[in-house]
Amino acid sequence: MSCISVLGLSKTYFITNKKPGLRGAISNFIRKEVIPVKAVDDISFEINPGEIVGFIGPNGAGKTTTLKMLCGLIHPSSGELRVSGYRPQLRKPAFLNQITLVMGQKQQLIWDLPPLDSFRVNAAVYGIPEAEASRRITELSSMLDLNDELTRPVRKLSLGQRMKAELLASLLHRPKVLFLDEPSLGLDVNAQARVREFLIEYNRIYKATILLTSHYMGDITSLCKRVLVIDKGKLFHDGSLDQLTNRFSPFRSVKIKFSEVYPRSLFTKLGTVEHHDQSILKLKIKRTQLSSSLSYLLQNFDIIDLEIKDPPIEQLIRDLFNNNR
Repeated sequence: MSCISVLGLSKTYFITNKKPGLRGAISNFIRKEVIPVKAVDDISFEINPGEIVGFIGPNGAGKTTTLKMLCGLIHPSSGELRVSGYRPQLRKPAFLNQITLVMGQKQQLIWDLPPLDSFRVNAAVYGIPEAEASRRITELSSMLDLNDELTRPVRKLSLGQRMKAELLASLLHRPKVLFLDEPSLGLDVNAQARVREFLIEYNRIYKATILLTSHYMGDITSLCKRVLVIDKGKLFHDGSLDQLTNRFSPFRSVKIKFSEVYPRSLFTKLGTVEHHDQSILKLKIKRTQLSSSLSYLLQNFDIIDLEIKDPPIEQLIRDLFNNNR
């Protein structure tokens, strides 16, 4: 049975189309022109218990709107969705006890108080006994490498320390479903790596289901075997990163080092020459022609080294969204 089930989910907002200037303001006051904007457009997917799934797309693609509907913060315009068997929009206490939403650009900790005080407030809200709350705080702070930071005012913590404290506060009630919206936003490389390690460990111990949005492809490639790709409110890929690469990138990059210098003209029929300098050649070759091209190269040239790579996933995603505009 799936943990998250989404069928034909859509969300439409109605906004006022106001023309600029005094004339536009008067016209808008007399008669408003309202236009519909589809933030999410008929998307469907299922996520099994314990999966870590990446949810990627450009700004304004509909990611955060989808997460908010899955949490019940906003109601869908149409479609059906279930999270752990519950309808999120009903916001039942049993449902809320099983989920958490972490937004990298939002803060729930009290700015002038130590995180420990906010944790105790959260524990009281969820009805967690004091002794059990202390045990969970100790366990999670050890996993997150938080020590003295727990007793310092939040305003004196670094961004990375605050983010780890935010995670601890959000997971104190031990949710089974984690909705993470840019959890590593603004963090340095070391802090990002620590957050990723923690999420992998939390998923391993508690078998939590995680739906993660991030603009850092390092988060996605490190954590997610499966990705959902959304743009303009529409879902157009659901599968692994390898499947994404095979589907949207018909080329592979080939780097060759020869024992001697060959003319560039000998290689133009094999593919696109991206770089040719002395004995180093970089080619972009169609996947369907890769075997025959490599066979030709190996039979006719003295090759010292050969490297075949897929294009960087960051470049693929960037090109994909640019081409979809």
